[in-house]
Amino acid sequence: MFWRITAILILLVFYSVYIGKMLLQKKQGIQTDQIAKSKKRDKLFYTELLLKVATYSVVLAEVVSIFTVEPDLPMGILIIGVLLGIAGDIMFAVAVVTMRDSWRAGIAEKDKREMITSGIYKISRNPAFLGFDCVYLGILLLFFNWILLLFSVFAAVMLHLQILQEEKYLPAAFGEEYISYKKHVYRYLGRKG
Repeated sequence: MFWRITAILILLVFYSVYIGKMLLQKKQGIQTDQIAKSKKRDKLFYTELLLKVATYSVVLAEVVSIFTVEPDLPMGILIIGVLLGIAGDIMFAVAVVTMRDSWRAGIAEKDKREMITSGIYKISRNPAFLGFDCVYLGILLLFFNWILLLFSVFAAVMLHLQILQEEKYLPAAFGEEYISYKKHVYRYLGRKG
């Protein structure tokens, strides 16, 4: 029961931050969810559409797993799962707060935003995506099953493909500032030289 309650709390915190930020931005007239909103039916649109399918379906797989699968991995693995889930919540929350009103889900080509390189963005170019991945891995370690593994890998791969799409867009949006930033901060975690 402890593992189920912990996993539910990890998901509740994570998605409360996500939905709460979207609602706060909506009150300010900002459309946070830009995923697959483009009228162009290009590679970016289809990548984002698959991303949306992946991130919604993994939540369903996680919830079903929490209520139907008994945690049976060694205690150390279960503890690592909890720690990863909590770390994911913290990373995601800090990333979203640090981005302030520049945070969007998906590429917002028409929105003028500020480039954020402070706080957690000094050590990761994509801490929000890293937070997603940590939560996915944490829940997977707590309630391991092959279906959840499949959905978690699908979501993580789609998040990575989204990052690659953003990396094509950001130099045009922010120019040399982004190119310099990319040279000094790793995609997921760490600083260069």
